[in-house]
Amino acid sequence: MSVPERILIATSNPGKLRDFAGAALALGIRIQPVPNFSQLPTVVEDGLTFEANARKKAEAYSRAAIDEIVLADDSGLEVDALGGAPGVHSARYAADDPSQAGSNTDDEANNEKLMRNLKSVPAAQRTGRFVCVIAAARNGRTLAVFHGKAEGIILDARQGSNGFGYDPFFFFPQIQKTFAELNAEEKAKYSHRGAAFRSFLKWYAEI
Repeated sequence: MSVPERILIATSNPGKLRDFAGAALALGIRIQPVPNFSQLPTVVEDGLTFEANARKKAEAYSRAAIDEIVLADDSGLEVDALGGAPGVHSARYAADDPSQAGSNTDDEANNEKLMRNLKSVPAAQRTGRFVCVIAAARNGRTLAVFHGKAEGIILDARQGSNGFGYDPFFFFPQIQKTFAELNAEEKAKYSHRGAAFRSFLKWYAEI
């Protein structure tokens, strides 16, 4: 399979960069943020779907890396008992109005709100999934979009100290662990982001 030497990711989120690096490690691919990413104008993630946000970010940030493929992802947690929430608002869930929040809210605050909202939900009904959509763009145009999911159960107490976001509460039955109990390379084998990234690599090998 033909693989790139490096892949540019449109994020400054250290957790996401670790996830991508974990997925790329075995293939010898270097994961790097878009050059001067912190100095670029922030893209407002106001899309109604993960795909809309991923496309918007990939297209905007790819203009800062002429002729290179840039990946951007949008991802989050969908909880069945909450009607699919936090969903596209996962990173801003703790805000008074997540749909209007101008910036992400703290992981701890997001998790605390999730636990409050699930307090009366029985364990058997605490099903949900992590969803990831990756958009690949070049020179402001989306080339392809890739999807990944991981089905699990939302615990009522944290387990593990790795990962980020909702990872300590997301129990993956297949391995009887939360995502926060895995290192980045292990997590990539099972995670939504790892699945979407592998789909990207398959597409890349065929272009």
